[in-house]
Order: sequence, then structure tokens, then C-alpha cells
Amino acid sequence: MAARGAAAMEYHTKYPKTLSLGGGEKDRVRVDGGAGVEHLYLVVKKSADELASIFKSEGFTRVKFEHRKPFQIGRGLNLKLKKPWEMHVRFVEIKKGLVAIQGEVEVSRDYLQHLFCQNTPVVYEIEEMLKKHRIDYRIWNSRISRYVHSVLDNYKIRLSAPNIPVFAWKPMVPFIGTVGIFYLWKYVQTI
Repeated sequence: MAARGAAAMEYHTKYPKTLSLGGGEKDRVRVDGGAGVEHLYLVVKKSADELASIFKSEGFTRVKFEHRKPFQIGRGLNLKLKKPWEMHVRFVEIKKGLVAIQGEVEVSRDYLQHLFCQNTPVVYEIEEMLKKHRIDYRIWNSRISRYVHSVLDNYKIRLSAPNIPVFAWKPMVPFIGTVGIFYLWKYVQTI
């Protein structure tokens, strides 16, 4: 029974592995033990404002606190997925008139474990939304500064939920504040 609960908190996805660059050239998406899978970008000829409007229509909301990336346009967006996951997307300017979309799935910012849990880049989930809204896109590999002609095969990725149950940090703030006040009062009384 515990295995079913743990499996329900996993996130499964696919991510491009072997890429055709056209003309018979191939490249492989790199995986680094520390950094994980290298990010690919979806490049569109839309403004960041137009994209934000489209993503908001799909349920995304603005991120209040995030680690901003170089060349990032505005604040990122996130979409709550099945507990405890969320999808986080950023828009990055790569060239005048072209915006690149970078996405990843991670433990939601609503939980303390967000600070130290794994995440993974995503392409197909964003690609699906772009197709739904009939937005033309191309996949860009920034490491080799080339567009991807096609994806030949995929990694199968499984993100596991944290080993300890996820803790929502917002309800903990009043409790921690109250305990802090009591310790401050105790300290003031001993002076």
C-alpha cells in the first residue's frame, strides 16, 4: 500500500535524448550528475507579454520569488501540478524578435523541500501548450548554438517526491513567530 502512495507522488516525463541537427548530424543531450539534464529551449516569434497571457489562460501564475536567469524577461510563471509538483517557466530573450521558453518541474514553492529537492527540465509539456494555441516554435540547444531538426529518442525521467513528507511553510510562520516571541520575552526577563 505504501508503494502506491509513493508512486502517486512521483512525476514521470520524457525529455529529448538524441537530436538530429539536419544533414545527418546528431547530438546527444548531456546529463551531469550535479546539474542534471541540460536545458533545451522552445523558441517562438511572440512577445513575452503575449506568451504570459497565453500561459495565464492555461492556469499559470506569476512567481513571486525566484532565482532569475541571465537574460530572463520579467518574472517566471508556475503551474500547480499534482501534489507536490509545479511547473516553472521562464522567458529568455535570445535575439530581437525571438523569445525562448525554458521550463522545469520541481517541488512546489509551497513546501519547505523546494529549497533542496531535485527538478528536471521539460519540453514536451510546454510544446503541447504551444501546439494547442497554434504557436510555431523551434527547439534550441544553447550549448551548441543550433536548432534541433528532430528528436530521435528520449530519456525517461522519474522525479521522486521527497523522502520525508512535504511541509507547507506558510502555516508554520505564525507558529515560529509565536515561539520566537516567547524566547525573546524569556531573554528580556533574564536581563
